[in-house]
Amino acid sequence: MCFSPEVDLAAGLVIGAIGIDALRHVDNRRDVAIASVPVVLGAHQLIESVVWGGLQGRVPEVAGEVALVAYLVIALGVVPVLVPWAVKQTERDPRRRSMMTPFVVLGVVVAAVLVFSLADAPYGASIGGRYVSYSVVVIGGGVTAGAYAVAVCVPLLLSSSNILRVFGVFNAIAFFALSTLLVTGLISLWCVWAAVSSIVIVRYLHGWSIAEEPSRTGARPVDRLNGRHV
Repeated sequence: MCFSPEVDLAAGLVIGAIGIDALRHVDNRRDVAIASVPVVLGAHQLIESVVWGGLQGRVPEVAGEVALVAYLVIALGVVPVLVPWAVKQTERDPRRRSMMTPFVVLGVVVAAVLVFSLADAPYGASIGGRYVSYSVVVIGGGVTAGAYAVAVCVPLLLSSSNILRVFGVFNAIAFFALSTLLVTGLISLWCVWAAVSSIVIVRYLHGWSIAEEPSRTGARPVDRLNGRHV
């Protein structure tokens, strides 16, 4: 979600390219899920540029409607499952993985509630200044929204990776700050945070991934950054 169709389009292309680069640098199948996050975010921005076009009469109405549904399905049904699942998949510490499991389950439940809400009630979108305003009658209202935030924010905070854990702190702050900007009707800057998130993921895959091969002494794999056994 961004403040103009042009920025949405540009952000989608850049974030998508970052995502493709992330997938190219996957050395471990456990990292495939987190590497796919930028691809999903990039596609999300590109889809919203079509939503803008539909609302402004620049593209056929049916294309705008299909884009609207696709955008909402990704936001409501994919992201709350993909993010906690992806973070859990990167985790090599069994104890921390177990701690993340409830949040993956929470994400699945939230996604199910939101998708059901989307299918059961009217939905729509309109241009609200410098953002697209989406309207969906959500079952559970604020409780469901809060559960969504918990599902996508907390697993990062539980990670044993320093970069993911620090990013998790900033992600929680950004989530609430950007939500406040949107709710107050000022501007949407989610595309900026999507780009930042994608860059962090690529940096994680480039320099903070776990070496697969054991050492010649038979020791367990070692973290490339700080030498911790995993």
